[in-house]
Amino acid sequence: MPKTIIISNRLPIKVQRTEDGLTYETSEGGLATGLGSIYKTDDNIWIGWPGTFFNDTAEQEQVTKDLSEQSMRPVFLTESEIHNFYEGFSNETLWPSFHYFSQYAVYDDTFWEAYQGVNGKFCRAVMEHAEPGDTIWVHDYQLLLLPALIREALPESTIGFFQHIPFPSYEVFRLLPWREQILKGMLGADLVGFHTFDDARHFLSSVSRIVGWTASQSIIDNGSRQIMVDAFPMGIDYEKYASLAASEEMKEKQKEYREALHHQKVMLSIDRLDYSKGIPQRLRGFELLLHEHPEFREKVTLFMLVVPSRDQVEQYRELKETIDELVGRINSSYRTITWNPIQYFYRSFPLEELSALYSLADIALVTPMRDGMNLVCKEFVASKLDQKGVLILSEMAGAAKELSDAILINPNDLGAMVRAMQEAMIMPEEEQKLRMQHMQEVLKRYDIHHWVSIFMNRLEYIKLKQMSLATEYLSEEERDELLEAYTNASQRILFLDYDGTLTSFTNNPKHAKPDTELLQVLGCLAQEDNNKVVIISGRDRATLEEWLGHLDVDIIAEHGVWARERGQDWEMLHHLTSDWKSEIRPILELLVSRTPGSFIEEKDFSLVWHYRKVDPGLGELRARELGNHLQYLASNINLQVMEGDKVLEIKNVEVNKGLATLSWLEEHPHDFLLGIGDDRTDEDMFRIMPKEAFTIKVGSKRSLARFNLDNTKEVRKLLQSMCAVEE
Repeated sequence: MPKTIIISNRLPIKVQRTEDGLTYETSEGGLATGLGSIYKTDDNIWIGWPGTFFNDTAEQEQVTKDLSEQSMRPVFLTESEIHNFYEGFSNETLWPSFHYFSQYAVYDDTFWEAYQGVNGKFCRAVMEHAEPGDTIWVHDYQLLLLPALIREALPESTIGFFQHIPFPSYEVFRLLPWREQILKGMLGADLVGFHTFDDARHFLSSVSRIVGWTASQSIIDNGSRQIMVDAFPMGIDYEKYASLAASEEMKEKQKEYREALHHQKVMLSIDRLDYSKGIPQRLRGFELLLHEHPEFREKVTLFMLVVPSRDQVEQYRELKETIDELVGRINSSYRTITWNPIQYFYRSFPLEELSALYSLADIALVTPMRDGMNLVCKEFVASKLDQKGVLILSEMAGAAKELSDAILINPNDLGAMVRAMQEAMIMPEEEQKLRMQHMQEVLKRYDIHHWVSIFMNRLEYIKLKQMSLATEYLSEEERDELLEAYTNASQRILFLDYDGTLTSFTNNPKHAKPDTELLQVLGCLAQEDNNKVVIISGRDRATLEEWLGHLDVDIIAEHGVWARERGQDWEMLHHLTSDWKSEIRPILELLVSRTPGSFIEEKDFSLVWHYRKVDPGLGELRARELGNHLQYLASNINLQVMEGDKVLEIKNVEVNKGLATLSWLEEHPHDFLLGIGDDRTDEDMFRIMPKEAFTIKVGSKRSLARFNLDNTKEVRKLLQSMCAVEE
C-alpha cells in the first residue's frame, strides 16, 4: 500500500542523554500535533534529525530501533554538519535573509557545501524507505534542496513542500549567491505551500525572474510538469488549548497567578529569543506607555517570557543584553514597593503553565518584525473561554491575514503601539467579546487538522491535473510503431512547425536560421518521392523563402496566409486586408517605447510584439495589459490575439494553421500523416488531424497531440531515424 513520508529537519521527538541512559521527549509543537494523525497510521513514517549528536554506533542502532516503534526514522548528523548546515547555512544565511535581516546574513561556501551535503543525506534516507506511489511531504527552509533531489531519484513521485517561515521579496532573495539552486530545489515539488499569499507571490516573482518559469493562476509549467503554488495558513489544535484552559488544574493555577499579580491587568509577551520577534521595540513601546500615561502605572504588568535560543551567537547575545538592559531600566524607573512593571523570565514554560498564562492575560502583545505565521496569538485566542481579552498583533505576522479583529499595528511605529496598548487597556468588555468571538470562529474552522487536510487535498489535485494534462511521451515502442507505419506507407505528409520545433528559440528571431544539420535532414526527407514535407510556420514568407526555398518542400507562412507548393509560386489562401494595422501599430509602438528590449515584427497580415529580452516580470505585465486591451479592439475589427513563447501576435481571425492544414489534406491523398509543433498555434493543426495521425507536441504543456517530445534535439533525432529508414 502507498504510504505518506513526512520529512523535517527535526523529528517530533528529541532524544537526550541522561545518567539513566537515553530519554525521548515528545514535542508539543503544532506541526507534531497536526501531522500526528498521519505519520502514526498505516505504514506512514516521519524522517528527521533526532536533535542530538551521536558518535557511538551502538547508540545509533538503539535510537533507530526505539524510534522505529513510533513510526520515525532518524537521520544522524555529525558535529560538523550540525555546525555548518544547521547553525550555519540554515540559521545564519537563510533565516536572516528570509526574515528581511540581510545585514546579518553570512555567505559562506563551507556552509553551502554542508547544506547540500545534508540535503543529500536526507534524500538517501528517503530512498531507503520510499516506494512508487508514496506521497512525500517535505517541511521548511532547512531542506529547500530536497524536493528536487527526490524528484531526480523518483521522477514520478508525489512531493509536497511547505515553507514555515516567510519567503522574501525578489529584491531580498536575489542577494543569495545560491538563489537559483534553492528555487530549483523547491520546484522539485508538485505543490509548494506558504502561510500567506504574499509569500507565494514573492516566490512566484523570484521563480519568474531568476529561473525564467512563468506562472498562470499560480501554476508553473516547467516544461515537463505543472507545479502548484498556494497559501495554506497553518492553524493550531484549537480543541486542545480550549480543553486545557477549561481544566480544573488550569483554573487553580490561573487563580494562583492572579493573586500573585494583585489583580492588575496583565499584558502577555511570549517569544523565542530572536531579532525577528521585535522584543526590544515592544519593551520601548511599553516604556513609552508608562511615560505618556501615568494613569496606567501600578495597574498593568507586562509578563514577558523569552525562550532561550542560540545565545552563544553574537547577534543573539547582543539581543539578550539589550533586552536585559531595557527590562532593568524600565523596572528601576517605574517600580514601587508593591508593583514591578515587568515580570521577566528567560526560560521555557511547560504547556500547562502557558495555558494558565493565556487564560490569565488581559492583553497579548504579539508584535514580531517579521514572522511566517506565529501561533502564540492563535493559542492565546483559543484559550480565552470567557472571550474577554485583547490581541495586539503585528501586521508583519502571517496570522494577521486571518485575525483581522485583533488590533493590528506596524511594529516599527512606537506611537501606534502605544495607542494600541491604550486602546486595549480601556476597551469595553462587550467589544472584547465580539472581537474574540470572531477570531475564535476563524480558528475553530481553520485548525491544524484542516491545514493538513487541505494541503493533502491540493497535492492530490495537482497530481491528478498533471496526469490528465500530460501528453504521453513518445516511447521507444511507439517510435518503432511510427517508423513502421512510415515505412509501409506510400503517400506521406509531414507537417513541421519551424521555431521551437525544428530549431530552438533565440533572443533575436533573425538568428534562428537553419543550420547544416537541419537542412540535411529536411533535404533527405524531401527528396523521397513518397513524401510531402510541409513547413508550416508563423514566420513571414520572405524569410522562409530565403532560408528553405531551395529545398524541395511545401511552405505555409504566417500561420496560413500564404502557401507555396514545391516548384510553384506563392499563393494567398485567404483574401485578407491589412488596413487594420494603422490602428494597431501605434499601440504596439507606444508599448515598445515603454518596454526596453521589446520590438515589433511586421508580416504581410499580422503584427507581432516580441518581449523575450524584456525583464520577465515587466514583460509579463505588459503582455497582460496589451492582451486585455487588444482583445477588446480585436473583436470589433475581425482580428485575433495569439499568445506564443514571449510573443503576442495580432492577425486576421480567418487565419490559422488548422484551416491551412485542412486544405492540404483535402488536396493530397495520404496513408501516413505526421504533425509536429510546440505552441498554441499548432493546436489548430492537431485539432483537424484524424485520430490515427502521429501528432507530436514539443514540450509537455497540455496539448491535443497524441505524443510529446522534450525538445528540438529529439525532434531532429526522430526525423533522422525516418531518413535512415529510407536509406
